[in-house]
Amino acid sequence: MSSLKVDIEVSRDGELDLLKRGLPLVTAWISLFFITAGCNSSTRLGAPGAGDPSQEGRGSDRSAQSSRPKVLTTFTILADMARNVAGDRLQVESITKPGAEIHGYEFTPSDIERAAGADLILENGLGLELWARRFTEAAGDVPSVTLTDGIEPLLIGEDAYAGRPNPHAWMSPKAAQHYVDRLVEAFSTLDPEGAQQYEANAEGYKGRLQELDAELRKSLKVLPAGQRLLVTCEGAFSYLARDYDLEEAYLWPVNAESQITPRRMGRLIERVKRDQVPAVFCETTVSDKAQREVARASGSRFGGSFYVDSLSDRNGPAATLLDLQRHNVKLIRAGLGSSPDPKP
Repeated sequence: MSSLKVDIEVSRDGELDLLKRGLPLVTAWISLFFITAGCNSSTRLGAPGAGDPSQEGRGSDRSAQSSRPKVLTTFTILADMARNVAGDRLQVESITKPGAEIHGYEFTPSDIERAAGADLILENGLGLELWARRFTEAAGDVPSVTLTDGIEPLLIGEDAYAGRPNPHAWMSPKAAQHYVDRLVEAFSTLDPEGAQQYEANAEGYKGRLQELDAELRKSLKVLPAGQRLLVTCEGAFSYLARDYDLEEAYLWPVNAESQITPRRMGRLIERVKRDQVPAVFCETTVSDKAQREVARASGSRFGGSFYVDSLSDRNGPAATLLDLQRHNVKLIRAGLGSSPDPKP
């Protein structure tokens, strides 16, 4: 058995060499697929807990998990929403981990192995996951569902992405309810016997989203009329700004286009100065260095980092989508509710 492990390690090293030399990714993945399958032919590919530290030590639970249909999501926020609808009938996992930058995520052979054992893949769509189409094709004959299908997206208004849809629709509690409806449809197709439970779970979750909507509206209503400009690194708050009557400015439209140019930074510094914005913000999945410079050069201050494209770990401030929204709005109120320094 030890010699087999050595062969696998060598094969994986060899795979990296192939990738560096530019040979097709699919060739490398297929090689790894058959090698890992041969290691344990009695184990279903992508078995619960594979490569997931949170599943370690749960031996007695694994047989129960393996009997449930397996759903993979492209990122942690979709996984949280899916679990609220699925209840205990489905096994839901995120391909990406908390804190991952999802726009340009580079999936791995182990991700493909997990997907090959899945019954359904869920993605956001609207151009968020630039890698999703390649991933689902590499996964093989696994159904996929795009949760934003049917949403009327907001369009990005400037820079290279002008006219393209803003993909961050889940940042609106109202739009998030559309995701929930799509999840019910997808899960009821996958598991018709559970349709009634999915409907009931969805109604309860949509009720909590509606309560969140009212809570955020009340919290943000107190911001003064002249202090409602939300300045971020990524233009990820368009839906939230629309819902709660905020303005938005940012360093780049989406993280896939996150190169800082002197023009972008200079334009934002002037806007912050002109409008006397008391605080500017960034997001947890990107560097805040440029935004801190905007704060310094404009006479504003750095107000903290939002969770947008990823949840925190389970012990962090944004372990669920509802927690994420409350964390962000708390930062917004603390930053924009303060009085701006008067002009010299």
